[in-house]
Order: sequence, then C-alpha cells, then structure tokens
Amino acid sequence: LIMVKFVSYGPLAAALLAAPSVHAFFTPPSSTVVVKNQPKQQYSPLSSSSSHKKHDLAFNNNIPTTTTTSTTTSLRSSSSSDINPYTSPQLDTDALLKYATSAITELTLFAATFQLLDLTFTQLLDLDSIPIPFAFLVFYGCSLKSRVFNPLNNQRPDRSKAVDGEGSSGFRDRVMPSWTPPGVTFPIMWVLIIGPIRAYSASLIVSTTGTFLSLPIMAFILHLTIGDIWNTINNTEKRYGAAVIGVLCVVLSAANASYQYYGVDPFAGKLLGGTLIWLCTAAALITDTWRLNPSSGEEGGLVPLYPVVGEAETSFMWFGNGESDDGEQ
Repeated sequence: LIMVKFVSYGPLAAALLAAPSVHAFFTPPSSTVVVKNQPKQQYSPLSSSSSHKKHDLAFNNNIPTTTTTSTTTSLRSSSSSDINPYTSPQLDTDALLKYATSAITELTLFAATFQLLDLTFTQLLDLDSIPIPFAFLVFYGCSLKSRVFNPLNNQRPDRSKAVDGEGSSGFRDRVMPSWTPPGVTFPIMWVLIIGPIRAYSASLIVSTTGTFLSLPIMAFILHLTIGDIWNTINNTEKRYGAAVIGVLCVVLSAANASYQYYGVDPFAGKLLGGTLIWLCTAAALITDTWRLNPSSGEEGGLVPLYPVVGEAETSFMWFGNGESDDGEQ
C-alpha cells in the first residue's frame, strides 16, 4: 500500500519541488548580503576587530582634540582681553603714591646732606665761603648720580650699548622716531655738557648765598628728583603715556630752577636755562615715541597719559632685588 501511494504521489511531489517559487520557499535565507554597486569585501574575525578598533580609536581621539583646541582658543582669547590693561584703563594710584614717596625721600635726604655740609664748613672748618671747586664736584656728582637717594629703580640706558647703537632699557627697546639722535649723542650730552653746566651754575649759587641748603638749590634738586622718577617711568616701567607727562614736568622744573637761579645770580640762571634746549628736544623725542607705540588692544589707540593699572609694577628697589644698569640720565 505504501509503495502504491509513493508511486502515485511521487511525480507530483517532484514537480512541486522543482518549481522556482516553491524552491525559494523551502530554501533557508542566506547569511551573505550582497549590496549592489559596492565592491565585495571579505571579512575575517581578526581583520574586522582590528579595523573597528582603529576606527573607534580615531573617533575617540578626534572628539577630545577638537574640544580641547576650541576650549584653549577661547581661554586664550578671554585671558588676553582680561590682561590687556588698556581695555578699561584705570589710574594706578599705587604707582602715584610710590612716586610721591620716592620724591619726598630724595628731597629729604638731599636737604639733610646739604645741612650737614653747611654745618661742616661753617662750624667745624670755620670757613667764610664754600670753595667753588668743591661745590662743583658735589653738584656734578648730584647731576650724574642723584638716583642714589631715590628708592625707585631709576636705571638709565646702558652707555656702552647706546654708543654701539644697541637696544637697552629706555633706548632702542621700542619703536623710536627716525630722527632719533645716534646713541653716542646721549652720554656726550649728559656727561660732558649738561652735567658740567648744572654743576657750575649751582656752584655759583652756593658761592653767592654761602650755603648749600637754599631755595634755588632745592629747586634744582627738585628738577633732578623729577628726572629720576621719570627714568623709572620711561626706562624701567615703560609707561609710554605717563613718560610724556613726566618729561614735561622735567622741563618745567628746569625752567623753575633757572628762574630761581636768576633771582640770585642772573648768569647762573641763564646758564642753567640753556639746558632747556636739550630737554625740549628730549621731550619732543619722548612724545613722538609715545605716538609710535600705541596700545596692543583691538583698536590700537594711544596709551593714556597717566599710569595705568596692569601696564607695569612700581616697586622700591631698596627693599627688593632690583638691579640698575649703569648709564646716564
């Protein structure tokens, strides 16, 4: 019976299995997927895992790198704007207080020194007049080294570098006008011309008054004191704007000293007044240098004509480790 049924239904089953639709129905789905228009790739367990690791490593490295770069850039831009003192300039009252303190200190020490010299000549030596050569040496030393009585760092440009045309504090360390005199001009003017004129004119006043401590001489010392503070502002702190006002004060104090001299000895007043020619030239040079060195902000405007908080730090050299270069005022 079984054999009869197999014989009867066998051809029908074979025909059905041979049909394409039925064959597709009974055939299990293939694990290989072929994508049209794409090259065939063969994967092995080792190559697949290594390539995925490389891809993941590159992916993981790219994200933090981009984030860090953008963050660093934003931090730099924000910090640069924060440290720019000219974005919102504020008057440096601490610097002004220290300038005033140093001026009072220098004037007081000079007054005490002159009083001591007067006592030495009038009481100890019992001299009727002070020798002019001695007074000349005293005031020549004051003209060149008055900063020893000032607690600030009043360093001058290095004389040897200035002669060689090299940059130093206050000279060739910034953009300077094209008409700036050669470096050798400055030591010649201060040491060989301005210094002797100051010394001789002051010795004439001492010879006339008979004392070192007098109003005309202290007016001259005020002129030297302002010059010392100006050297701090211009050379050490590099406050280009405040240096303009400072050098104008130097010129005015020299004019005042010349006026005080003239009331005692007209020739001494005219002699000291001659130094105003060089001082006015220096004032024009400092003003033009200020114009050529704008602030580093986005607008790049001129630096304010007063000490600004953050552009420099004013400190007393007597109580720190400041160093001063040998040079001239």
